[in-house]
Amino acid sequence: MQPRRNAKAARRLLKQLIARFGQPRVIVTDKLRSYIKPIRQLAPDEDHRAHKALINRIEDSHRPTRKREKLMSRFKSVGQAQRFLSAHDQINVIFRPRRHLLPSRQIRCL
Repeated sequence: MQPRRNAKAARRLLKQLIARFGQPRVIVTDKLRSYIKPIRQLAPDEDHRAHKALINRIEDSHRPTRKREKLMSRFKSVGQAQRFLSAHDQINVIFRPRRHLLPSRQIRCL
């Protein structure tokens, strides 16, 4: 997250990303208007998709990580959080089976 989401900040961010990862094929952003000009200047030939649903799909991939971060913020140390999470994961697998990996016969028994 950026403290300012204006064209200058967007240009700086896009420059850093292009320097680090190379020229993109597609750029997905939210519908903020300040992204349009820097993208046209720095990546004129690339496809720019400004769509709220696309950016939400990208951000949703970080949900498990963010959930863990929220849990870890309540602990005094990283070691204490790690001990809790290692035990919690084993219990979580038992009580929250991944239904998409189970046959329908087994789901009905749950």
